[in-house]
Amino acid sequence: MLDLKFVQKNLDAVRQGLAKRCKTEPDVAEFARLDEARIALIREAEGLKAERNQGSAEVAKLKRSGQDASGLMAAMSKMGERIKELDAELAVIEGQESDWLLKVPNIPHETTPDGCTEDDNPVIRVVGEKPVLNFQPKEHWELGQALGGLDFERAGKITGSRFCVSFGWAAKLERALGAFMLDVAAEHGYTEVLTPFMVNRAAMTGTGQLPKFAEDLFKIEGQEYFLIPTAEVPVTNLHSGEVLEEDQLPLGYCALTPCFRSEAGSYGKDTKGLIRQHQFHKVELVRFSHPERSMADLELLTSHAEKILKRLGLHYRVIALCGGDLGFSSAKTYDIEVWLPGQNKYREISSCSNFLDFQARRANIRFKAKGAKKSEYLHTLNGSALAVGRALVAVLENGQQADGSVVLPEALRPYMKGLERIEPK
Repeated sequence: MLDLKFVQKNLDAVRQGLAKRCKTEPDVAEFARLDEARIALIREAEGLKAERNQGSAEVAKLKRSGQDASGLMAAMSKMGERIKELDAELAVIEGQESDWLLKVPNIPHETTPDGCTEDDNPVIRVVGEKPVLNFQPKEHWELGQALGGLDFERAGKITGSRFCVSFGWAAKLERALGAFMLDVAAEHGYTEVLTPFMVNRAAMTGTGQLPKFAEDLFKIEGQEYFLIPTAEVPVTNLHSGEVLEEDQLPLGYCALTPCFRSEAGSYGKDTKGLIRQHQFHKVELVRFSHPERSMADLELLTSHAEKILKRLGLHYRVIALCGGDLGFSSAKTYDIEVWLPGQNKYREISSCSNFLDFQARRANIRFKAKGAKKSEYLHTLNGSALAVGRALVAVLENGQQADGSVVLPEALRPYMKGLERIEPK
């Protein structure tokens, strides 16, 4: 969340920052009204407490001199009752301010481009060239079904829409991609972790999914547990409530997990294939960084995700998200979009973000600099490296041949027991 003291002292800056998101956000004027009420309550309470302290001294003086202090004591008793009322009202106001802050998105970083829609996202770089195919390319779901690997009909029978069953080579290829991605992450110094796939409400709140995006989540009936929408949630919260030492930073983790999303609001979009599923696998990179170098770490993290695409020989581009296209918790985001010949378009395969201290405040993750008396909030970052299902899509569409077979990237062949090509049956 945003820093409460910063918001209280810089309402105009907060208003201007949120305006860059081009969306209807919590009303800053509402917070201003709450804060005015908070200040008024504090002033009244402090005034009464000062009077009470002065009255206590006067009561003691009257008693020492043998005079009647009952009237003054009665007045002070009423003061005490009013102070209790004011403290209770103040607790309510402060709770309302906290609720307001939990629903407010991060302010875009000064280097985040201006703009309101994805059409305003500038291309930062383009890597590689589009493959030249001398035949009409097919989409991945056509290839996957023709090659006997992807079965959406049976998935629909046992679960419903937006699910898939993978057979044979497809199941092995997804496993191979996940293992390959984890190995590349390890080369860059990330520690692999395997976390629970369910988390509690505090963890979801810590990374910003709750309270605003409850409809996008799958909640376990009768439990305060949620299926994770991304490994970002459990991995970031590994250090919730902790104070790290400065020399531990930067600290990086990678995790391969299933991800579960309701895809609320996506009705009718990408109904065929693996692009928008309720359940999919993803390798996530999470970094805990020193505030002074988190922006440099964002560039580094993005390069780590790109390395996978380079080794797979896939053409892609990197775009910077404008203010209006940023995620709720992000201050700056790069999206990596891979080229899909079958769809004849670029599709997102990774999103790499710097949240600054936004998540760290929510999850209370701090670090202590050497020689410092007080700890401070660190910065959190995360990125997909990569979405495994979408990587499988890219491998199929870019490796397809005129005879219906698919040539696998050399980097994956050791993970597929030397298999070079998926042949039609």
